Amino acid sequence: MPKLYFNDWPPHAPHDLDRRENTVVAARLMLNAAQTAPNAGGVSQIEAHLVYGYTEQDELARKMEEMAADVTAIEHRFKYEAVMVRESDCVILIGDFRAAETPMDASCGACGGKADCSFVYERRKTTYGLIDMTQRTNDWLIDGPLCCVRTGDLGYAMGSALFMANKLFVDARPFMTVGVAAKKLGYCPGSPIVIGILVASLAKNPYVDVHPDYHLVNLGKMVDSVRKQYALARQVGPDYRLRDVGAERWKAKREAEREARREEKKKKAKSPKKGADTEEK
Repeated sequence: MPKLYFNDWPPHAPHDLDRRENTVVAARLMLNAAQTAPNAGGVSQIEAHLVYGYTEQDELARKMEEMAADVTAIEHRFKYEAVMVRESDCVILIGDFRAAETPMDASCGACGGKADCSFVYERRKTTYGLIDMTQRTNDWLIDGPLCCVRTGDLGYAMGSALFMANKLFVDARPFMTVGVAAKKLGYCPGSPIVIGILVASLAKNPYVDVHPDYHLVNLGKMVDSVRKQYALARQVGPDYRLRDVGAERWKAKREAEREARREEKKKKAKSPKKGADTEEK
């Protein structure tokens, strides 16, 4: 019977990849929970991607770091949450493809406009009363305005996924920054709004107790710093072929042991024998 060994260190080693597969299975079940979450009208509106693997997660993290320069108000958030993407086992991306193109038309005014859905329709290109979303270019982080009933349903889907994560004992947290970067890379292509959920099953939850400069103060940077210092430290002193410190210590220890034995023999030689003492008496 095959054996499976799980250990989260070092990252991306074979035994760590086996462990990550468990998290991916949990993430799949989280997606099931998101798809079956309650929604207005009972019509399908959720699409999702499951992203995992060193290359794929690094691509997403780099995109977040690129976008950081364009959003100076929350620049650091993009940067240190990009580190969390790299540290996660996998990434769930959930979008609502009806949030802009097919509003609920409930005349509820939840979007902040008049209670006739005109707030959304007047700010979109429409033909025959239908919203035309074929113009894909957008300079904003989120392509609004959006129907708030639909975005509320996206919240239900996200909440259901997180509820499943709680039941499966995996750490998970939603991030806006992950979603907008993923959207730029083409994930959840039909959705004007995407939320990213990072998922991990590590000894320490990677999404709490985070340093404000986490893009500089994180485990990966600290390990690399140790590697740099180690490379310098091993160059100090002569080469081991010229001076074997280990052998010198071993020789010194052996010599000390011999000296101790010689001293013990001398002490025994000086002390009178018990037989001789009895005869003199």
